[in-house]
Amino acid sequence: MLKVYEAESLVDAQLVLDMLENADIPALLFQGNLSAGLGELPVSPPEIWIKRDLDHERASLVIERFDAAEPPPDDILCSECGETNPDSFEICWKCHASLLPESSYQP
Repeated sequence: MLKVYEAESLVDAQLVLDMLENADIPALLFQGNLSAGLGELPVSPPEIWIKRDLDHERASLVIERFDAAEPPPDDILCSECGETNPDSFEICWKCHASLLPESSYQP
């Protein structure tokens, strides 16, 4: 297992985790529940670890695209389930499909 990402927030960590899983890269979220102790404990940021070391290069590409992505301008209809998502979402809230254009997401 390799750590591939330290998120600024639990939301970002979950988005990266979903994007990796949508790219068939098994991953785990660690330290996601530590924010509950904020102010009482020294808090480490949420981390994403990939299960297979051989996925490191592909995971790095997915994460680079996540970090570089700008939010879409309007609400987005999911092409998989048809659900409306806020323009700040990159993963459908209902079915977890990618809302990014196919060409900007595939490693």
